[in-house]
Amino acid sequence: MSKRKNKSRKRHQRNANKGGGSNKGKAPRSGPPKKGKPPRHRGQKSVTAEVTCTGLTHEGKGIAQWKNEKLEVPHLLPGERAEVIISQKGKFTDVELKHVIEASKERVDPPCPYYYECGGCQLQHMSNATQADFKQQAINELMKPFAKPAPIFTMEHPYDYRNKSHTTYGMNHKRQVVGGLYEQNSHDIIDMDQCLIHDPKADDIANTIKEYMRKTKMQPYNEDTGHGFLRHVLIKVGKVSGEIMVVLVAASSEFKGKNNFVKTMRKEHPEITTMLLNVNKRDTSVVLGDQEKVLFGKGTITDTLCGLEFEISAKSFYQINPVQTEKLYGKAIEMAEVSGKETVIDAYCGIGTIGLVASKKAGNVIGVELNKDAVKDAIRNSKRNGVTNARFYQGDAGKFMVDMAARGEKADVVIMDPPRSGSDEAFLSSVVKLKPEKVVYVSCNPETQARDLEYLTKNGYKVEGIQPVDMFPQTYHVETVAKLVRG
Repeated sequence: MSKRKNKSRKRHQRNANKGGGSNKGKAPRSGPPKKGKPPRHRGQKSVTAEVTCTGLTHEGKGIAQWKNEKLEVPHLLPGERAEVIISQKGKFTDVELKHVIEASKERVDPPCPYYYECGGCQLQHMSNATQADFKQQAINELMKPFAKPAPIFTMEHPYDYRNKSHTTYGMNHKRQVVGGLYEQNSHDIIDMDQCLIHDPKADDIANTIKEYMRKTKMQPYNEDTGHGFLRHVLIKVGKVSGEIMVVLVAASSEFKGKNNFVKTMRKEHPEITTMLLNVNKRDTSVVLGDQEKVLFGKGTITDTLCGLEFEISAKSFYQINPVQTEKLYGKAIEMAEVSGKETVIDAYCGIGTIGLVASKKAGNVIGVELNKDAVKDAIRNSKRNGVTNARFYQGDAGKFMVDMAARGEKADVVIMDPPRSGSDEAFLSSVVKLKPEKVVYVSCNPETQARDLEYLTKNGYKVEGIQPVDMFPQTYHVETVAKLVRG
């Protein structure tokens, strides 16, 4: 990263901690209402209204009332009075914050100049302490029927934490190549040179690719016409190893100027350890396609988590924030209370991260995962770390446990880390049939976790501990790990 960009990034972050910062474009400011056209009637396209915020949704949006209608206003804090623009889009009401009239003392100027356009972060207008309080209260409310959550694990430096970044490229109205993230609720690309939660090295590489495209006339893919070459760039950074993977996601396998591109990138960024071309010809929101070709290096990177080394491919699921992941996994293993004799099932095991961490203290670990490639990665990672008490199987974890119960086999602990949608009743019923003494439930979506905890507590389990972890600072997302005990 250049010295200029690095200084700019540090200045933004210092301002965030002090409560100051810079805004760009349409950032709402506190102060007297702006003069303009009088509010229009509801029957027309949009209406300007004055509202007062009374609370927050779980996504951090302000709750306000207007003409007996509940509004959700982005970037508004409790107690604030503001002008908003209300638009009716079919059956849906869209609300935009125009101007803060009376600001809360909890409000800070967002350090990111793209904050009000991007939508990738939702809480930068809150101080770090206010963000933590908001997340704690949200988890406390959700988990009230089960147990009192412990104080949230926060992050000392809540920026630069993402080890994976995804940049989209396109053309602006001047026919210039732009690269960045999509504007919220649209497919318009915001031309960005940095994202404060990305790894700075990844941003620097993405900017070099953008400049290369401008100089060499490499064409970005056009979703409307189907013409062009480069769709996205995925960058993965090993936070401990320092290894970097760059994946070009293209609409064609025909890469003109491939050798020159690789030579340029290796010269500009010798820290890159591997580059791949991924071909995605489908008209889909899924980033990666099935076809993959290594352009340089071994095609994977490694990184260290909880003292273990993991091999990471382009398609591997690997936790976004390794600093907080170590806290999360450490708490999960502590809740499992393994002493060297227990059989632990790692359901939804992925590339084996949490199961291999558990293997240090468990008697033996059984990992189950539907994704065949992830299971291969888990087996490789097991061998890489010399783990002899873990086995990984490809299949449905619920069916696997039902079959275990039918054979009279037992497990002492089930560690489950499902996707955002949570678990289905078939899986949860299989846990109940297997009857492990403890269930450790790691969740990236506390709402679906609360739903699943209700099922388990109605079927013989009691929640004995809940730990929230701020895995995604500046966003409303939070992870939780819950300990359940049978009987």
